[in-house]
This record gives sequence, structure tokens and C-alpha cells, in this order.
Amino acid sequence: MLAKVYSSALSGVDAYPVEVEVDISAGLPNFNIVGLPDPAIKEARERVTSAIKNSNFPFPTHRITVNLAPADIKKEGSSFDLPIAVGILKATGIIEDNLSSYLILGELSLDGIVRRINGALPITLGAKKRGVNSVILPKDNAKEAAVVRGVNVYPVDNLPQVIGFLSQKISIEPYKYELKEAFQNANEYEEDFSEVHGQEYVKRALEIAAAGGHNILMVGPPGAGKTMLARRVPTILPELTLEESIETTKIHSVAGLLKPGQALVSTRPFRSPHHTTSETGLIGGGRVPRPGEISLSHNGVLFLDELSEFPHHVLESLRQPLEDGVVTISRALISLTYPARFMLVAAMNPCPCGYFGDPNHECTCTPYEIQKHLNKVSGPLLDRIDIHIQVQAVRKEDLLSKGRGEASSSIRKRVNKAREIQLSRFKGTSIYCNSQMSQRQIRKFCSPKKEAENLLRSAISELHLSARAYYRILKISRTIADLDEKQDIDSSHISEALQYRYLDRQLWRR
Repeated sequence: MLAKVYSSALSGVDAYPVEVEVDISAGLPNFNIVGLPDPAIKEARERVTSAIKNSNFPFPTHRITVNLAPADIKKEGSSFDLPIAVGILKATGIIEDNLSSYLILGELSLDGIVRRINGALPITLGAKKRGVNSVILPKDNAKEAAVVRGVNVYPVDNLPQVIGFLSQKISIEPYKYELKEAFQNANEYEEDFSEVHGQEYVKRALEIAAAGGHNILMVGPPGAGKTMLARRVPTILPELTLEESIETTKIHSVAGLLKPGQALVSTRPFRSPHHTTSETGLIGGGRVPRPGEISLSHNGVLFLDELSEFPHHVLESLRQPLEDGVVTISRALISLTYPARFMLVAAMNPCPCGYFGDPNHECTCTPYEIQKHLNKVSGPLLDRIDIHIQVQAVRKEDLLSKGRGEASSSIRKRVNKAREIQLSRFKGTSIYCNSQMSQRQIRKFCSPKKEAENLLRSAISELHLSARAYYRILKISRTIADLDEKQDIDSSHISEALQYRYLDRQLWRR
């Protein structure tokens, strides 16, 4: 007898439909799964067999063939356990009703318990697009899936409950979830800028970076507070919109990073990979490509501490994602594109000993050693970082001061106001902040006044700026003007923007 159960699989951060076809025919007892299954799916034979028997259902002693269609796409994961078990019980007559209106997924334990899976949110979104309005999935994934409006999400605990529901012997209420719950603690952070003593110049640069979505590099001696400042950047960024939250949650769901019972990623991600991270770990990849750190920080912050210690080829792999906002990973089996629009915050020491330019410590490095250290970050990558700023050691007076600095909430208000101006400016486009402007938009929205233009011309000649650096300065100037709520870019905005190109004023590839 033949039975069909509808399920779904993931391709990157999107889902595609899978038909689980189960055929039980006469012959020696055998259990085969075809349709390009990975080892985890092949092992489903043992899990499904034990789960059915331990749930007190009869297991057929015949030839069982399970096909996962379409058969030409590689499938992976353990989410097909439940639909396979349901298909077997449907084929043996335990379930009599039609299953075409349900999408079923879940992993089974040996005693029939239904365990959580990865990718519940993109799978439910895919089901809605295809017109499927009922999804049966593990209870631990219910909140995540219930974010999607217009789909009935039925949470289940074990296999007997699923069979009872599909046989209409028991009822399960669709899970309801209020999105407000996910955003209740959206602005609650353990860190705050008020805890940072001094460093007003750096705080100003970080405020500008947050307001325009600009990438920033901090160069300074050990103990100057670079990491402390970087970890507080998410506290001044605008709140995630629902659309951004869903985009981010899809990636974290596919990667299996959502906590049990978590519905959405409601705060902007902050990822801080170690400098020994491989290219695959940072960019993504593997035999079947998985999202890397740059995709996990989508709509958030990617913090690279000790930037100069990252392998050269790993840093160079950032260049294209920084420009495009996506990363495409091609392998023999498949080619996948993951979103990767993040704000890069990086930190590094100015020299091997760390104390070049520090008035409190003597630098022991030679000019050649300093140049070699700085050249670990290539010019093309540096050009893609809008702001690079020198971070001085904290003054004793600031360190011993009992006063508190400006709170993150106050800075965020100014950032939000600047972002509102930008959203209004770019209304009707796919651009959300100044850092995303193309050259066409820069020419349209970043025309400086005559005096400001003359100042910029002089800076280009003196600092030997590249064309990309020139456009970066215009973007930063536009953001500074937005923070001042000014329509035009004047000399003060250009002058301040030039101050945030520290490495253009230092020894660099000379």
C-alpha cells in the first residue's frame, strides 16, 4: 500500500516542499530510504522502527520503501523522522484520513518523543507561500513557527499524540503567540555606554557609525577600552523591525542557534569570532554550505578583535560581502546565497608591541615592524572600512572619576532620529542607511557646499585618497549632517569626516 505525507527541507535559509512517499509491499522484511538522504536520514530507519514499536503500534514485517521527492536534491537532518513514521502507519491503515492538508516534521526519539528541529521558521514561511495552512511540528518549535500569521501550528509531544490527532481521536489547539512578547526585552542589555569612562572622541565616532551603518576600525594600545566600546555598539543601534527580526531569525534557526522556546531574535546580533577562526567559519561553507559568522551577524554587529592577527586570506574573503551584503557559497553539490549585511566593528593594536603613539609607554618596534604590522590589513579591505580611529589610553582623571557618561538610551535617540531621516530619503528603495548608498545615490544626496568641496579636494591631494575612500568620506559627512539635522553638507561635516580616516594620515603602503 502506498501513502504520501507532505514535509519540507531547507536550501540555505529558504524551504522547499518534500513528499515523503511510503510503499509497503510483500517480500522479506526490509526498510530502505531513497531520494538522496544524508547519513542522519538513513539512520531514521532505526529511530522510526523503535519509536513505532515503543509507542505500541504494530510495525509491518514487510518490504518498506521510503522515497523523498524530489529525488535529485540532497536532503539532510532528522526532521523527516516523524513524517516517515506517519507515512508507515498511514500505509498500514492505522491512519485513515487524508493527510494532504498537513505539513509534518519532527525528530523522533526511540520512545516516540518528538524532538525539536532546525529551521522551523523558514519551513513555516515556505508552507504559507505554497498555500499550506496547517503544520504539525515539535512543541519546542511552536513559538518560532507561530510567528507566521495565517498558518495553524499544531505542537506535539510524542508519536501517539500525532496519530491520535490525525485519526481525529484527540484535538490539539493551534498554538497562538503574540509578537509583542518577543520584543518586550528588546532594549534590555547588560552593557551600557554610561559605564565607559572618557573616550568621548571614540564614542562620537561610534555614534556616527551606528547612525549611518558604517564599518569602523579602532586602533589603539592594549587596555584602551576597544573591546569594551565595541560590545556596547548594539545598545545604540535602532531596534530591529519585524522584517529584520524574521530575516535574522531564519538564519539563526537554520544554524540551530535559537534557544528552546525562543520565537524571534529580537535584539541585533553581536558576533565576536576568535582570530583563529577559519575562512569557512567566518564566511560559511562545508560540504553542504552552512551560514558563517558574517551571516549570523546579519542586521547586527560583527566584531573582529585583534584584526591584524586574522589570517590574511580570511580577511580578504570579507571584501565582497562587505560590498554586496550577501555571500554566495558554491560547492559541487549545491550553490547557496546567504544574507550578510552587517556592521563591521574591528580593533587592532598599532604595532607588534602595542604601544606606538601611546604617551604612557615607550614603543619598542622599528618603523619597518610597524609598517609590516599595519600591512596585515590590506588596502582594499581598509578602503571598505568607512571609519578608522585612533583610541588613546584612558586618562587617569577619567578612570578615577565617579561620574557616569552618557547613557546608551540617549545616544540611541539621536541615532534613531538620523535613521528616520535616512529612511525618508531612501523611501521606495532597498536602501536603509547611508552606508548602503551606491555612487549614483552619493552624487544625488551627498553634494557638499563649495567651501566643503574645496576642503575635500585638498584632502584628496594631501592624503592620496583612493576613489573608494573619497566616497566613504562623503557618506560619513552625510551621516554627520543627518545627526545635526542639516540638509546640506558643509565644511565642518567634511572636516570631522576626515578626522575619522586615521590610517590615511599614517604610514600606509608608502
